[in-house]
Amino acid sequence: MKYLMNFLLSISFLFFVSNSLAQKKEMKKEELKVGMSAPNFTLSDAFGHSYTLSTFKGKSPVVVYFYPKAGTPGCTKEACGIRDTWNKFKKNKIQVLGISVDEKKDIKKFIKDYRLNFPLLSDANKKVSKEYGVYSDNGYDNRITFIVDKKGMITDIIHVKNIEAHAEEVFDKAYKLL
Repeated sequence: MKYLMNFLLSISFLFFVSNSLAQKKEMKKEELKVGMSAPNFTLSDAFGHSYTLSTFKGKSPVVVYFYPKAGTPGCTKEACGIRDTWNKFKKNKIQVLGISVDEKKDIKKFIKDYRLNFPLLSDANKKVSKEYGVYSDNGYDNRITFIVDKKGMITDIIHVKNIEAHAEEVFDKAYKLL
């Protein structure tokens, strides 16, 4: 009887622990919304230069765009759109930071293959992607763009549907913040 009681207590304890862990897993961090402060981050590009979001505070709006995978057709169209309109961003002092969970070597190849002229950052440890809520179960980032004003506040969150129009759309939204 004593063994049966110990067995039942052990089973109850394991059930309690596993149930508690499941509840913690379900409790997600608050989803980012317009009007919230953009989480600060520091990430490096493929060439070892570090970018910290907060360094642009008080200076310029920032377009933080997450993309799934360097070199894929959709990501290439999206990046080339920004490349082709980069002079407008640069002239108006609007910073663009592209982020993916790709390794630096893959991003470097992407930059060289398509002559990309703006920073693409590696979030290989997925920390920033998870913090922004864009990391998906398939192991890649969802195609989501955050427009951040000079105060560091999120003014727009775009779930990108029209890749060809993305560069113009984000430029127009960021330009209104100047």
